[in-house]
Amino acid sequence: MTSQKTTQTMKPATAAKKLGVYLQATPAEFQEGVVSRSELNALQTDPPPWLQDLRREGPHPRPVVAARLGVSIAGLARGGVTEALTTAQIDELKQESPQWLQRERATQAEVRKEAARVKEKHAERAADQNR
Repeated sequence: MTSQKTTQTMKPATAAKKLGVYLQATPAEFQEGVVSRSELNALQTDPPPWLQDLRREGPHPRPVVAARLGVSIAGLARGGVTEALTTAQIDELKQESPQWLQRERATQAEVRKEAARVKEKHAERAADQNR
């Protein structure tokens, strides 16, 4: 008995998330269909012009906006940024450097520093246990 392999598919929202793009800015045929694993891999390895433009100019989803600004997604919300932003809008925010952005960047830096300290402490404990 042979089993037939089914094609693994995903919703457009999942595919957009994996591609790092804002779903509402993608073409209608992308939003309305399903995306197979092989189609997703093809989009990642050889992105079409619409995907290249979206990645370069936006609008970008919140995780991408947060990463480009160097803050957390929660920090964006605290700063009042709730919608997708274009690259130009992100660059403008960086230029203006409002108080909330400075505060959130400092908070994010502290979080990273603490995470590194905890990781180092765990590594030391693991090394001590292996002795």
